[in-house]
Amino acid sequence: MSSDFEAYEQDFGTITAEITNKIGRIPKLSGEEKTQLVLNVDKQLEEVRELLEQMDLEVREIPIQSRAMYNSRLKSYKQEMEKLEKDFKRSRIAYSDEVRNELLGDDAGSSESQRAHLLDNTEKLERSSRRLEAGYQIAVETEQVGQEILANLHSDREKIQRARERLRETDANLGKSSRILTGICDLLVKFLLVRTI
Repeated sequence: MSSDFEAYEQDFGTITAEITNKIGRIPKLSGEEKTQLVLNVDKQLEEVRELLEQMDLEVREIPIQSRAMYNSRLKSYKQEMEKLEKDFKRSRIAYSDEVRNELLGDDAGSSESQRAHLLDNTEKLERSSRRLEAGYQIAVETEQVGQEILANLHSDREKIQRARERLRETDANLGKSSRILTGICDLLVKFLLVRTI
């Protein structure tokens, strides 16, 4: 299992190195060339996400005594992935100094603050989306627990109803037995009285 994890690690290292290189080139490009590179990096980031999922599955199969070490490595890879995604977002809206100066002239400084503001808002939106997703997940899990509880209650109700039926039957049988015993006792008494006479 650990050999599979290490193979995924090698793939992770190779792809993330390529992504880092491409992210550094994005701000210097424009037009179609920039668009193509952005799409390429986006695709590679998706590959890295899949690799992390595979690594996560592998870690779960590793014996408990070795798992902590692999969990630690996986956590650092996830942090590296988060950093790459942030760098990628910044690079997509960044312009080289030359292009910025041509487009904005003296307004380059205000553009920087607008860019920073936009990045800040983007991160806030992402955090909100993650919170909503987590909330939705909790709601789904709560619904599943509720359905299980309802199923258990339904099963318990059926058991209680069956127990009541058995009690009624037992009660009816006890009543019959009591009448039979009373009848036998009466006959014995009569029999004994007849004999004594």
